[in-house]
Amino acid sequence: MSNSVNTPLFHSSKPLSKTWLNRIFSIIYTLAVSVHMLRHLRTLIYSPTPIRFALFLADFVLAFLWLIAQCFHWNPIERKVYIENLKEVIKENEYPPLDVVICTADPIKEPPVGVVNTALSVLAYEYPTEKLSVYVSDDGGSDITLYAFMECAKFAKYWIPYCKKHNIVDRAPQVYFESDYAVFNETDELKAMYESMKLRVETVVQSGGLCSEQRTKSEIRDAFRQWTPDFTRRQHPSVIQILLDNNADKDVVGGVMPNLIYVSREKSVDVPHHFKAGALNAMLRVSRLMTNAPIVLVLDCDMYSNDPETPLRALCYFLDPNVDPKLAFVQFPQRFRCINKDDIYASEFRPETGILFQGMDGLLGGQFMGTGGFLIRRVISDGTPHVISGDDTRGNDSKLIKSEDALISVYEVASCTFEDDTKWGSEIGFRYGSLAEDTYTSYRLHCEGWKSIICNPKRAAFLGGAPSTLNDALTQIKRWYMGFLEISFSKYCPLIYGTRSMNPLQALCYSHYTFRSFWSIPVLIYAFLPQISLLNSFPIFTKVSDDRFSLYAFLFLGAYLKDFLDFLFGGGSVQRWWNQQRMWLMWGLSSHPFALFEWSLKSLNLSTFGFNVTSKVVDEEQNIRYDQGVFEFGVESELFYPITVASLINLISFVYGIMVVSVNGRLDEFFVQVFISGFGVVNSWPVYEGTVLRKDLGKMPLKITIASIVIAIVICFISSLVY
Repeated sequence: MSNSVNTPLFHSSKPLSKTWLNRIFSIIYTLAVSVHMLRHLRTLIYSPTPIRFALFLADFVLAFLWLIAQCFHWNPIERKVYIENLKEVIKENEYPPLDVVICTADPIKEPPVGVVNTALSVLAYEYPTEKLSVYVSDDGGSDITLYAFMECAKFAKYWIPYCKKHNIVDRAPQVYFESDYAVFNETDELKAMYESMKLRVETVVQSGGLCSEQRTKSEIRDAFRQWTPDFTRRQHPSVIQILLDNNADKDVVGGVMPNLIYVSREKSVDVPHHFKAGALNAMLRVSRLMTNAPIVLVLDCDMYSNDPETPLRALCYFLDPNVDPKLAFVQFPQRFRCINKDDIYASEFRPETGILFQGMDGLLGGQFMGTGGFLIRRVISDGTPHVISGDDTRGNDSKLIKSEDALISVYEVASCTFEDDTKWGSEIGFRYGSLAEDTYTSYRLHCEGWKSIICNPKRAAFLGGAPSTLNDALTQIKRWYMGFLEISFSKYCPLIYGTRSMNPLQALCYSHYTFRSFWSIPVLIYAFLPQISLLNSFPIFTKVSDDRFSLYAFLFLGAYLKDFLDFLFGGGSVQRWWNQQRMWLMWGLSSHPFALFEWSLKSLNLSTFGFNVTSKVVDEEQNIRYDQGVFEFGVESELFYPITVASLINLISFVYGIMVVSVNGRLDEFFVQVFISGFGVVNSWPVYEGTVLRKDLGKMPLKITIASIVIAIVICFISSLVY
């Protein structure tokens, strides 16, 4: 590729037009918060009480989290790429090789048919097939998954030429055949082939594995020889199977096929395996020996490609002669399919993938999300230089990937002891030490001086599945934020180490994520303290007639209105915004405090908390309720207790407060407490439905309802003794 001044523009960026308005509002609001906290502090010094200390603590945490969040608003940018210019300049043989790693771990929670669809969507990329390699990282070591990909390899020989011949956009067959697809001469036959493949795979899944008759078939017998009776998910040898080899395999029209390679690293119960980060590091080593592409795309098993030209969008940055030489990765935001109309669980994460990502992109770049990220191999591997250019051949001759010597080396680097006495996980590869290994890795890279770019096209590059039950949604957040806490309290704490190692604003952006679990402190205090005080006719806030009340009103309305406008201008709806802020309250009552609790236990070596795979399997009735916008409780989850107890106490307090105001006319002094209780009641409507009004299987379990009522009564009784 020429570096001449005549090279057309590959990408552009510009600051958001509302940046100055955001900065002005931040300054004004900061002044108001400062006045409020000074008043708090003065009151606490001269008239200290437990209630005043609790309110000061709640507001201090809110002020801290709000203040560091303003770093996202300081310099947000938006980007645009010009694929047509790239195509004009770059010839097909100049495209750099690309390795794609698809991560899966459990064939029960992550149905193999879904993983196969993800693989097929990237195998059919609008990219030179001889330069494309797809690796399936099966950390569960499942023979079911391997069987599914053997079927995938057969079907791919028909699917890839079909997609390219007819310029298909939806290249995950399940998505394509469920859409209003065009019908060509071979379409019906291809659909029948897909349904047949799907049936065979699902039959094996339902059977719990391959039967002995299937294992003895000559064409697959050798592939499954390592699944001995003592083979388990946590104790097994490395398994590596080359399912498609672009030097040997052709599609049905004679075209070259991409490489498709199944890998399950060795595991031992006596050796830490570091969950997903450990699997990815093993894949980095394996893929380097086998194909050694300079760019690596990491995907979760359910994040299928929604745009066949996505790699070209990434290359608009990587191949730009003027790109920053410290660019480490290009991240495409996570976006989801099949989210119901109002996104009741806030699974879209619009604030995070909107203004927060744009804000970090204007500094050093957004965080790696564990999926949808194109990474430069030399940055996350052992640092061996590699030019990103199609003019160079792969580091290893791809004709030798099946050779005996090459496979011996591959099995060696996939062994569970290979990392002993090495820098893997500490200075090389994906970093260990946090369940949020994706954020932790990008944070460490930014500390080392690397940069990243967020590419957020109108058509989502990848689409994945979102939780369709409340328990899954809360559990997912709890796992993420426990990982963030591990970053916060490590020696690489963003507030201390980060501010010294990178742009301080970028470090504070990371701090906002890693300290978010402390959001539970103000939520828990404001969910219970004003309500309990109201039940005991004890005013704790400024009277409406007091001049200081206007400051309370500005702080509340200003924050909510700003959040509301950001959400709407970012493309959201009013109902989705309401569900987003309601889920924030639920996270603050359940996911965040449980993350703090789990982290505390783990810090004391009292917890065996590990990585739990979120289930991608959805019951049909659950799916119907989710599409209708009905909250799914259903299971006896400990995460539901604080939510249910808080909803009951808010309801009791609100009803009592209305009675007190109506009878005694004390609205002036109790208005804020009645308002907060009423605000809690309005946000708790799905809980009241689930506990009282619903009869379906998704209602709140009776055990949780009864236990929550008892706990609420006990809290009210004890508070009456204290007051």
